[in-house]
Amino acid sequence: MSQLEEILDYNQHFVKNESYRPYEAPSRPVKKMTIVSCMDCRLIELLPKALDVKNGDAIMLKSAGGMVESPYSNTMKSILVSLYELGSEAVYIIGHTNCGMHGLHGHKMVDDIKQRGVSDQKFATVREQGVDLDQWLNGFQSVEEEVQKSVTIVKNHPLLPEGTPVIGLVIDPKTGELKKI
Repeated sequence: MSQLEEILDYNQHFVKNESYRPYEAPSRPVKKMTIVSCMDCRLIELLPKALDVKNGDAIMLKSAGGMVESPYSNTMKSILVSLYELGSEAVYIIGHTNCGMHGLHGHKMVDDIKQRGVSDQKFATVREQGVDLDQWLNGFQSVEEEVQKSVTIVKNHPLLPEGTPVIGLVIDPKTGELKKI
């Protein structure tokens, strides 16, 4: 049985047994908060538990490194949607220690992508679009600095509602301990 077949089989039982009932929640965040965090698999359950956030309490945005890279990125657009359309009133940018983006160099990712069989022609197509792959695929050298940079981008966005709290935190993915940036 393939992974997809296992998922779909499990899902049929999940729905049939109404196992979704404990997760029923409103579509707007009860705690009126938006959380931007890393996609790291160690944070799937730990982060919400460490923050006392339950299903329906917050809007959760996840990406590699959990950072806001530019004022007009999809992450920033999602933050604005959460604030204006879904009722969030605060934004939390939460990085974590031992992040895979820490120390990642774009040229290494390019090499890894090539090793998986992506042709030079496809890289040329991306570069023709004006993308500097080494820069775009780069990680960061300090999670604290990257969180602060993201907080600054969000706080200085011209469309951010005045007075919106934008808070930076770093979580330890082993213990769940939070530190304010």
